[in-house]
Amino acid sequence: MAKTETRNHIIRTAADLFYENGINQTGINEVIKQSGIAKATLYAHFSSKDELIKAYISYKDKELMIAISEFLAPLPSGKKKLLGVLEFVKEFYHGGSFNGCWCVRSMAEIPVSNTAMRKYISDSKRKFLDYLIDLVKDGFPGLSKSKVNTRAEALYLFYESSVSESYLHNEEWPITRNIELLKQYLKNVN
Repeated sequence: MAKTETRNHIIRTAADLFYENGINQTGINEVIKQSGIAKATLYAHFSSKDELIKAYISYKDKELMIAISEFLAPLPSGKKKLLGVLEFVKEFYHGGSFNGCWCVRSMAEIPVSNTAMRKYISDSKRKFLDYLIDLVKDGFPGLSKSKVNTRAEALYLFYESSVSESYLHNEEWPITRNIELLKQYLKNVN
């Protein structure tokens, strides 16, 4: 396997294990075993478990951005595209491997003292909020920066609560209810 392929294989394996079992419940030895590699190979690509966790977060984020962008592409800009963000959550929930938000779950397992890792995860969520800001800007040209940010932040909160609450309850109703609430919100904002 080429170096890049090996690295990507390790990341995919670790991502599956971390997402399914949690980062604290998944040891490096399990990643090595499931990857079918030597310990030296893992450490040739990742100097620490924290580096592997960062790669996991980045990998999952890229997967999300590709999936949500493809899902939203055929929808017209504006309200339908914003509602599409929550429709995407419904599809994600029913996708077969739904286990909530990898960032929130990872943050819960990272000690408060590990400020660098916590900042990395927080920055990851900020990138998603920036993506939503761009969706609002594109869909509602002429809105002030303040109004764009307010709508994007509201959409972000609808999205995040849909993901976390559907995971918590293991039911779709939080997503469906948030779609109804977002429709009402979009009717009532200028």
